Amino acid sequence: MDKRYMALGTSMLVLKLLKQQSMYGYQIIRELEQQSQNVFRLQEGTLYPVLHILEQQGAVTSFQRTSENGRLRKYYALTTHGETMLDEKLKEWEIYQTAINQVIGGVLFE
Repeated sequence: MDKRYMALGTSMLVLKLLKQQSMYGYQIIRELEQQSQNVFRLQEGTLYPVLHILEQQGAVTSFQRTSENGRLRKYYALTTHGETMLDEKLKEWEIYQTAINQVIGGVLFE
């Protein structure tokens, strides 16, 4: 997947995952890979700046918790503001996706 396309939706995808449950960084990366069937493969150097921006915007909050394997990890959770942001991003995505499909006729491959 071209990184330029990935950048457009990374924050939306992260917010969507965090709506399901609080997660630590590596868990977000793995969950995104799994749910996208390995189409989206983030590096930590890409994910953490996105998380920091979302945290500065008040969309996510972080806290430390001991994980299942006993390690202390920094978890991220969606805030109420983050849920609102996610709803807005999903609406924008729907408009964008509809416009693309109108131009290409809804056909991905001929």
